[in-house]
Amino acid sequence: MKVEQKGHITIIRETKGDVIAFVENISNQHSTFSKQNLILDITHDSSIKLGDLNIFKELSKKHLKLKKSLVIVAENIDFDKVPNSITVVPSILEAHDIIEMDEIERDLGF
Repeated sequence: MKVEQKGHITIIRETKGDVIAFVENISNQHSTFSKQNLILDITHDSSIKLGDLNIFKELSKKHLKLKKSLVIVAENIDFDKVPNSITVVPSILEAHDIIEMDEIERDLGF
């Protein structure tokens, strides 16, 4: 797991190819990241399937309750079939854009 801080956004990259352990690790350390918008980059593991993303639901729900964004970056996913409870995009740049839009919506009271 590699952690990079950029302003109000923390990027956490999965580097070992074990997404389940990655999610457990972030969940265990959630209080450390609770005040930051998170980008979880799982592009290192090209074997990720749509069903595998369900393990992020609870973490995403927990983070959204804190009025912070959690965006997952994954490749080779049918983005139209991703559940509404999680946000998945194909690139880090798009993740930054989603977080900026979320911040604007929160500032406007949505």
